[in-house]
Amino acid sequence: MSEQYIYHGAQKLRCGYTTGSCAAAAAAAASEMLLTGRSMGISQIMTPKGTLLKLPVLNAEITCEYASCAIKKDSGDDPDVTNGILVYAKVSRISEGVEITGGEGIGIVTRAGLDQPVGEYAINFVPRKMITSAVSDAAERNDYHGGFRVEISVPGGSELALKTYNPRMGIEGGISIIGTSGIVEPMSSAALVDTIRLEERMRRAEGCRSLLLTLGNYSENYIQKSMPFALERSVKCSNYIGDAIDIALEFGFENVLIIGHIGKLVKLGAGIMNTHSAQADGRMDVLVTCGVLAGADISALREIPSCVTVDAALDILKGCGFLEKTLDILAQRAEYYLNAKVKNTVKIGAVMFSDKHCITVRTPLADELIGIISEEYNG
Repeated sequence: MSEQYIYHGAQKLRCGYTTGSCAAAAAAAASEMLLTGRSMGISQIMTPKGTLLKLPVLNAEITCEYASCAIKKDSGDDPDVTNGILVYAKVSRISEGVEITGGEGIGIVTRAGLDQPVGEYAINFVPRKMITSAVSDAAERNDYHGGFRVEISVPGGSELALKTYNPRMGIEGGISIIGTSGIVEPMSSAALVDTIRLEERMRRAEGCRSLLLTLGNYSENYIQKSMPFALERSVKCSNYIGDAIDIALEFGFENVLIIGHIGKLVKLGAGIMNTHSAQADGRMDVLVTCGVLAGADISALREIPSCVTVDAALDILKGCGFLEKTLDILAQRAEYYLNAKVKNTVKIGAVMFSDKHCITVRTPLADELIGIISEEYNG
């Protein structure tokens, strides 16, 4: 494969290839070896993105019953826990068709709403299509008119899966074989949004009408203390609040509640729906604006822009006696922008908290949404 690169800011980052590409390339080589009886050094496949991959074939084995080999996963400059794993394909003859199954280290779907049905191995649709195409091409080249059984495996996949989202999403016993383009783009937000979409789809498949969004560990700790029954059904959206809300509308959720630390969610007061600092900051600007509207002392507000953290800015507002009024206005502004985002089509709200100040800021609909979610999730 000729190396591909993308730019992330000023960084030049090398692309890699997905577990789906590895599985397809291994299947391509193994089926060719099965039909010809000859080992292969390189496996060549075309990804759905149109990139030609030429990948080294490892651990080739040919018997009278099957052929097997592995492709080493290369994630490029993406910090992927699957980087360097070996993805094996073991191919044998059957009378007709292409049967794709999982072996060691491949997870099994246990919840509805995922790419594959419950009880099936977590080898997603696009990789399955790539595998089928790869072995079919081998059959055509070698004038073979029967079928193939393809078993995909990843030694050590069960242990590796514990470092992924799989257990949370209902994939047990191993990793998933995934990828829609066949190529891994480092630092890709698309991969994170795809995970959010998958979790939300699962919640809808479970019958949830209300969606509880969290930003990360702080959010989950808060929920564990205040409404632990809801933690298992929450969806972590990280910084991608706007995308998570759009997906919620797409799937038809009726109620959306966002819970997160005020250090992130304060940005909702300016309508900022991606809270990553590289996208937008505006935290201090929001607090200054809310402080002005609350009538806080101007000399105190002038100190806020130099604060590094929101908690430090809250100290200033508390010191001048306008913390509560400022946060009330923040809650109103956040609700305004959230309603604008959903165009008033669903009930939406947010809960912002600060452990340091022992405060909780709720948008006007938040308490009602907590009640709805409590009743639904406890039902």
